[in-house]
Amino acid sequence: MQKPDAVHFRLKATSKKNALQRLSETLAAATGTDPRDIYDRLFEREKLGSTGMGDGIAIPHARLSGLNRVYTVFATLDEAVEFDSVDEKPVDLVFALLAPQDAGADHLQALAAASRLLRSKEFCARVRGASSEDAVSALLLHEDTALAA
Repeated sequence: MQKPDAVHFRLKATSKKNALQRLSETLAAATGTDPRDIYDRLFEREKLGSTGMGDGIAIPHARLSGLNRVYTVFATLDEAVEFDSVDEKPVDLVFALLAPQDAGADHLQALAAASRLLRSKEFCARVRGASSEDAVSALLLHEDTALAA
C-alpha cells in the first residue's frame, strides 16, 4: 500500500457529510481537482451503501476522471461521527481513496490494502492511542513496510 498523500490527526468533523467535505478538500489539494467534484463522487458512492465497515472504521472511495494514480488520505476524527456503518457504531478512523476512472485493479488493490490494515485491531488501537499526526504517520509507515514484506 502506498503512503497516504495526507494524514489528519483529530480532524474536526460534525457529521458524515462534513467529514467527506473535509477529506475532499485535502484530496483536492493533492490532485488539483475541484473539491466539490470529489465530494459529489464520494457522496454518490455512499448512496450505494455506506463505506462504514464497522468497529469505527470507514473507507470512503470513488473514481474520478483526470487522475493518473490512486490518492489517499487517512484521518483520525476528533469525535466519532455517525456513518451509517454496518454495525451502526460511529466512525473515528477514515481512510479515503480517490482513483482514476479507469483504475481497475489499482483501485481494488488500494481498497484491499486499506481494509487489511484497518481490520487489525492492534493497529487501530495504536492509532487511536497516538498523540500526534507524526505518530500516526509513523504507524502507517511501519504498517506499510510490514504489509509489503
